[in-house]
Amino acid sequence: MSNLWQQKQITLRARERGFHLITREITDQLPELLDVRIGLLHLFILHTSASLTINENADPDVRIDMETVFNYVVPEDLPLVHTVEGPDDMPAHVKASMLGASLSIPIAGGQMVLGTWQGIYLCEHRNQGGPRRIVCTLMGENQK
Repeated sequence: MSNLWQQKQITLRARERGFHLITREITDQLPELLDVRIGLLHLFILHTSASLTINENADPDVRIDMETVFNYVVPEDLPLVHTVEGPDDMPAHVKASMLGASLSIPIAGGQMVLGTWQGIYLCEHRNQGGPRRIVCTLMGENQK
């Protein structure tokens, strides 16, 4: 068995504001996962107004409630200074900082090791954020 290090950038299609389950989209763009016996997948989003997190993958109401809570905690009507890109921009930066720009996920037997009810979310904090780019770094031991 040999060590494996791979890195590639993937692009997620543009989505509306909200919390979106992207686990399948990630795995579809990373067939290299199948080669890893044991390892780690690091995901890093290249944007300051969107974020990544892991949460409930079964009930879509959770994603709606996550958006509701974050809008309550960081409303757009705060007296913010950075407003040149619109009222949703600075709140988006704050929300992205709260959740974070990266995830590290264990890999075993060619699959991400996620709990039964866990999925990867793209947290789109802008009304019109556009396509989002993620750097995927895969490290581990080959299956072969």
